[in-house]
Amino acid sequence: MKKKLGSLVFALMLSGAVLTGCSSGSDGAAEVQEDTETAEEPAAAPVDVNVMALKGPTAMGMVKFMDEVDAGTVDSENYQFDIAASADEVTPKLIQGEADIAAVPANLASVLYQKTEGGVQVPAVNTLGVLYIVENGDTVQTAADLKGRTIYASGKGATPEYALNFILEENGLTPGEDVTIEWKSEHSECVAAITQDPSGIAMLPQPFVTTAQAKNPDLRTALDLTEEWDQVMEGKEEQSRLLTGVVVVRTEFAEEHPEAVEDFMARYADSVEYVNSQTEDAAKLVGKYEIVTEEVAVKAIPECNIVCITGEDMKEQLSGYLAVLNEQNPEATGGSLPDDDFYYIQ
Repeated sequence: MKKKLGSLVFALMLSGAVLTGCSSGSDGAAEVQEDTETAEEPAAAPVDVNVMALKGPTAMGMVKFMDEVDAGTVDSENYQFDIAASADEVTPKLIQGEADIAAVPANLASVLYQKTEGGVQVPAVNTLGVLYIVENGDTVQTAADLKGRTIYASGKGATPEYALNFILEENGLTPGEDVTIEWKSEHSECVAAITQDPSGIAMLPQPFVTTAQAKNPDLRTALDLTEEWDQVMEGKEEQSRLLTGVVVVRTEFAEEHPEAVEDFMARYADSVEYVNSQTEDAAKLVGKYEIVTEEVAVKAIPECNIVCITGEDMKEQLSGYLAVLNEQNPEATGGSLPDDDFYYIQ
């Protein structure tokens, strides 16, 4: 009898242990499940991102990005792209909040910053200099060879004039005295002028240089003003580069949606790398979006200096460039140089 009672007590104790073990395991599983549910927070919903670019090199770097959006393979944010013919179309939309991110001329970014009291910031330089000196012959090898010559150019009162004046002055030439500059209203007028003047010289931007050379095979690229700028900067304490375009983002948008800005910049950098490394395929996309024809794009892309420079490098190059423009004419930068918060560094 005692033996049976002992067996019964042991069985009850064993059952209690098993039940206790199951109870502990169940609570542990619930805790794991609860921790898992806590860790898996829902992803932020995609936001609308309205992007604008100018017809030319500033839009060329975006073509792969735009094509991916149109193909429906981008779902991180809701991107909408718009290519404008001139900066006059972009400015009001940025100010009114209809555009969130835009590719604009570098000095216009500074002007907008001043006009909106810090309403825009720059996360990247997207285009270095695209200005070139072209001629019919083979007489210009250095900037010094421009002495005593006439240059046909467009862009008076804007960055092309300030850039040309700076390079001439840094090479010891006084614009208007040592070099005559005849200003035209359009690039096509410059081409027409040197066509009629066999000894004429013109300052033209890409991709217009390539377009002009297609019509006039004798037209030679004599000087790359980006390289000329780099040469005069050698040994200077304050460094800068000749720039054409930058990416701007509305400050309010960047503060509200930093993850969208980060997503845009990552995809944009990939697009720029693709355009520069897969020129022929990129040229097809440039033609598809009617920026310039595919035939012009395939030759022009390598000369368009399309980049995606961010961080401290962007700040150093852009601030130095704006300082040069501000010295030439303060109105070119909006009256003064922008503060540090102008430079969007993640």
